[in-house]
Amino acid sequence: MSARPAVQALPAYKPGRNPADLARELGVERAVKLASNEVAFPPLPAVVQALSATAGETHRYPDNGAAVLTAALAAHYGVAPEQVVPGCGAVMLCQQLAQAFNDPGTTIAFAWRSFEMYPLLAQVAGARSTQVPLVPGTPGGSPDTHDLDALADAVDESTRLVFVCNPNNPTGTAVRRAALERFLDRVPETALVVLDEAYREFVADPDVPDGLELVRGRSNVAVLRTFSKAWGLAGLRVGYLVAEDPAIADAVRRTHVPFSVSSLAQAAAVAALGSADEVARRVAAVVAERDRLTAALRERGLEVPDSQANFVWLPLGEPTAGVAAALESRGVITRPFAGDGIRVTVGTPEEDDLFLAALDAVLDTVGTGAPVA
Repeated sequence: MSARPAVQALPAYKPGRNPADLARELGVERAVKLASNEVAFPPLPAVVQALSATAGETHRYPDNGAAVLTAALAAHYGVAPEQVVPGCGAVMLCQQLAQAFNDPGTTIAFAWRSFEMYPLLAQVAGARSTQVPLVPGTPGGSPDTHDLDALADAVDESTRLVFVCNPNNPTGTAVRRAALERFLDRVPETALVVLDEAYREFVADPDVPDGLELVRGRSNVAVLRTFSKAWGLAGLRVGYLVAEDPAIADAVRRTHVPFSVSSLAQAAAVAALGSADEVARRVAAVVAERDRLTAALRERGLEVPDSQANFVWLPLGEPTAGVAAALESRGVITRPFAGDGIRVTVGTPEEDDLFLAALDAVLDTVGTGAPVA
């Protein structure tokens, strides 16, 4: 018995290495993981309390409709509950979208490089991928920014989903209001545009629009967000979709795996929403550290685009894999994208200083002409 050819051809997902395992392997006291875009802060106090209070109920199934969480999200964002769909992380909601809207032979369009799950979603759904290359965000720079005109040109009668990752993962760049509005106006009603805003909370540029504002009045637009990043719930897996058209939300609900958002996750997400002020303070600290890290990297002569996320992008090209391996050998785990660049999560100031010191050692080695690993 064999799996479908499309499934057999799927590459295995490779999560970032465990820093404790790397530290033991290297024989050092600690290693630093800056690979998965987690926040460095511990869980919010209200989240810990909610988890403790809910732990005694885990012998029961969770609310399959996540009614309390749905109502909390609707109230938080000023939309109707019928427009909101919680899910087991934003990735699961991406899969539900593909299942809900893509038949074999239809198309999913997106920029590339962008979130690495997009082409895999198309492959599993039996759909085609339309990948539109990124363009330089600054004259003479490396490709790092959505080409929305080209993406709109690529949408045809077969296109059912269009993902716009804003800010873009892994480059951290973001498209601005006028360009995004022009793009949304061009996409036909037959295609659903999903604004993937996993990193929205870290946006500091006032000209980068809030997708929840743009969705209003556009029946073929939805916004995807997550509690895994700014809200600090990466280990609990909670994402959510907000659609202008309740029929879109209903279609996504129909493809969810029953009870996939655990009772602990639901309680934690509701508690996190009630701690928005503390989250904002934490986000401000991440943004300040992002700016410091970006400046430090540019002082070293490296090209670093302006990031609106909780990570920075080093477009290293061909040396990427070697540089990442050399950093790992010095106890710093980053996320390489072979042939393109390295994504580095903004950590604590101490963690970022350890990364910078390791990078200096690697750059010195490269400068001598010796192998980087």
